[in-house]
Amino acid sequence: MFKRLSKGKQLPHINPLVDLNNAISLKYTLPMGNHSLDNAHADIMMRLAEPADKFVPLGKSAADVETPDENEVVYAVGNEVRTRRWTWRQSDQGKITADTTSVFFPIDGFADVNKDQVDQAVADLAEQLQAIFGVTTQHGIVNQEHPVFEWQ
Repeated sequence: MFKRLSKGKQLPHINPLVDLNNAISLKYTLPMGNHSLDNAHADIMMRLAEPADKFVPLGKSAADVETPDENEVVYAVGNEVRTRRWTWRQSDQGKITADTTSVFFPIDGFADVNKDQVDQAVADLAEQLQAIFGVTTQHGIVNQEHPVFEWQ
């Protein structure tokens, strides 16, 4: 997004939820994603890519499947990769639509670099989701000491 804006190009309107995510990402200069979990058949995990992982790029069909690089950081549901290269390349399986009801928003940051920005983005996103969409949110931090976040 930053590269696109630096070239004087506008961001495309996708839908209100994706547009909000992009605005928060730009405001706090943080990589963020948003993924529908409506059809997730397993937990979403941030992990290193595995040989059986498959990735369908956003806007492509299952015929355009890619295999992530070995040990690439991915967010995956089973072997269905939702994002490659942290949150930079999103998949078609997790795209947000008008029918989406359950959304996961990863915000990538580092405790010793930009923890305050991440905390501010989390609070701002939660506030905006409540104000605009009337939804409640849950949030948590996943790191080496706390590798799992479970929500209800």
